[in-house]
Amino acid sequence: MKNMNKSGIIAISIALFLSVLGFTLTSGNKATSATPATEQQMQAKPELVKLKAEIQALESSWAAADNARNANAVAAFYADDAVSLANNKPMLMGKAAIQKDVAESISKRVKGSTVSYDIMDVFGNENTVTEVGKETVKDSAGKVISTGKYMAIWEKRNGKFICIRDIYNNDVKE
Repeated sequence: MKNMNKSGIIAISIALFLSVLGFTLTSGNKATSATPATEQQMQAKPELVKLKAEIQALESSWAAADNARNANAVAAFYADDAVSLANNKPMLMGKAAIQKDVAESISKRVKGSTVSYDIMDVFGNENTVTEVGKETVKDSAGKVISTGKYMAIWEKRNGKFICIRDIYNNDVKE
């Protein structure tokens, strides 16, 4: 696993915070929740339970496309104007750049490995959802070979959620 230096992590964290804050301030949509959804908040706000289930279904489909090594299917989850802040790479601007990066990543993946994405938190409303999750990669025998975390912003366009921004990085391998 590649290690990101402390200033790189801080810079990416600040950039993500400012982009989420800017998006929230300019969206004009009334947020359902201003903070990540804990289990208690989810029980008090059934709409967050529905949103979490909808986004988890997308993440499960995303993992299926990823595990099928289908870069085009993975890229289909992104908006044409999406921005991705990948681990130890320059910012990826637009679906075409993201698709190219996904294809390169897939070609380097350990044969027989699989990935899964699990949502930890969601917040937002029926039009814009921010998701915080974790990634687990297992080898063909089911042994965990790497883990990571991510944040994605989903926007509803033409009646379906599509990823407009994401950031992700790998955990340090012990």
